[in-house]
Amino acid sequence: MYELIKIQMKSRLSGMYEMTKKLRVGDDVKALIPQAVIAGLWDRLKAMRKEKLLIDSTMAVMFSDDYEDDKIFFMTLQKSGSFNNEYEMAYDGPKNFLGHGTIVIIKDRPKTIQMSISAANKQADEDSEDNADKPSDSETTD
Repeated sequence: MYELIKIQMKSRLSGMYEMTKKLRVGDDVKALIPQAVIAGLWDRLKAMRKEKLLIDSTMAVMFSDDYEDDKIFFMTLQKSGSFNNEYEMAYDGPKNFLGHGTIVIIKDRPKTIQMSISAANKQADEDSEDNADKPSDSETTD
């Protein structure tokens, strides 16, 4: 029985994140993350597949607030964060996208691999927009 489960898992994982699938980047990602960083994330995904480090069809990427002039740091999380790895990426462009808690979600679909901004980030943006429309306490006090 154990061998059957092991074989089923191996066959399921072998087709996961097949890099011949269409790679899709959401407009939300393009609006927040520089193209060079997006390309670096695809490269990291390819390397993780080669290293057999992809164990879930959904992966989160969290960027560190820390950076150096020529590199940034990020962490990948799978299985609700129980499997994570830290990485660095050579990048010397603008760093203004860091420090906002942005989480990129990469999902393996049957015909595509999709990169989007997390629902938590979208909700936080909506909440901050709602609060921006409300007058502050100092504006409502006479």
